[in-house]
Amino acid sequence: MRIVFLCKRRYMGKDVIDDRYARLYEIPFQLANFGHDVLGLCLSYYRDAEGEWQHPTQAGTLRWVSRSLGKTVLPDLLAYPQRALAIAREYAPDLVIGASDIPHVVLGEWIARRLDRPFVAELYDNFESFGLSRIPGSVTAFRRAVRNAAVVSCTSEALAGHVRDAYRARGHVLALPSTVDLTLFRPRDRAACRRSLGLPERAKLVGTAGGLHADKGIGTLYQAYERLTTENPDVHLVLAGPADRRIALPTGPRVHYLGELPHALVAELFGALDVGVIYLRDTPFGRFCFPQKAYEMAACGIPFVAADIGAMPALLADAPECLYRADDADSLADALRGQLRTPRLTGVVPEDWRQLVARLNEALMRLESSATVAA
Repeated sequence: MRIVFLCKRRYMGKDVIDDRYARLYEIPFQLANFGHDVLGLCLSYYRDAEGEWQHPTQAGTLRWVSRSLGKTVLPDLLAYPQRALAIAREYAPDLVIGASDIPHVVLGEWIARRLDRPFVAELYDNFESFGLSRIPGSVTAFRRAVRNAAVVSCTSEALAGHVRDAYRARGHVLALPSTVDLTLFRPRDRAACRRSLGLPERAKLVGTAGGLHADKGIGTLYQAYERLTTENPDVHLVLAGPADRRIALPTGPRVHYLGELPHALVAELFGALDVGVIYLRDTPFGRFCFPQKAYEMAACGIPFVAADIGAMPALLADAPECLYRADDADSLADALRGQLRTPRLTGVVPEDWRQLVARLNEALMRLESSATVAA
């Protein structure tokens, strides 16, 4: 099968093509490994190098074509749909996948209609919670595109249910949570990780890595840490990631802010912790996302606690003591106390990317079979 995969180039602070990072890379890469010929069309909202790249695969082919918005942003943006359509028409795909944000899902559905090919919407998050949803008419166009998709893959069961109910999706909707590189995120020697990162070897370390944003719930962790420090001088807080200017980082000799770490060092940070924290708030983002950190921490074999929002209660159904009430610093402090006193692994076992994308591949193969029978 020939597949066009449309997405933005920068994703969670990483370059999809150069860093070969996470979901937006793994889905087309694994589909190629299942024997498909995949053309990735990337649009950079920054000034990344344009060009074409061929990435080696086990079976099919994976080729990337990237274009960037230059100094004349609006003319470039308005011209891109026709440029992408021309590339897709020459490639002659069997289906089109739109991913990464509202513009690329809408563009993918538009191209699929122009080429009379099935369309697949790939939702790694609740895109309506992104800033681009404020563009007039974008949400209406997005919902129409998702509703018309033959297949919709969603990052969580909660988002899949929302797509079925609120969007009235006509096609097959499946939950496809993001997973992690299990060769990178794995159990490690705690003392060695602490030495590598310059962290105290004898302290009790709690912490996290990711966007330290107020609207995601990091403030609850800061407040819970303050409660713990008054009763346990051995507890230290470890943080990594972009800091939110709207909320001050905690300070003091027991706070260790490591800045923005390369992905490989995030795995070391988790390996250094006694307890990890997955913070979420009861917002549209929190209710429909699947925090990748949950799989990262589980793969590293560390105890962690998580807000009882979205996918987390189901994921931690066998370890309810590892949940805390969202936006409740006392509840988070209690959960941390319990994990520090009697560490409990959650029992979560992440799938690898090939296993996950196999489910999407099965849906696409059924789609192709249906199209063949109809023809």
